[in-house]
Amino acid sequence: MTNTISIVRHRVADFDAWRKEYDGFAPIQAEHGVHGHQVLRSVENPNDVIVTHTFDSREAASAFFAMPELKEAMSKAGVNADSVEISYFDEVESGTLVGV
Repeated sequence: MTNTISIVRHRVADFDAWRKEYDGFAPIQAEHGVHGHQVLRSVENPNDVIVTHTFDSREAASAFFAMPELKEAMSKAGVNADSVEISYFDEVESGTLVGV
């Protein structure tokens, strides 16, 4: 089975305030098909954020990002709506390089 990875890049008003809201949304993420995530923060601009989410399929990912509750949570968290970019990728391989 191939996972779908979403990559979401956006700017936030305040990273710490955004992070609190993001963490509080975790149960809803889990209920709607998110299996894993990663949060990345720009070194140059701490309010420039990339988040990855892992889903079973592109359909599950698309359904998640269409949820009105998600849009409301993002707004509450201080996400600049004009900055949101969402891309979807099929996972081809993942792993850890040990002792290379």
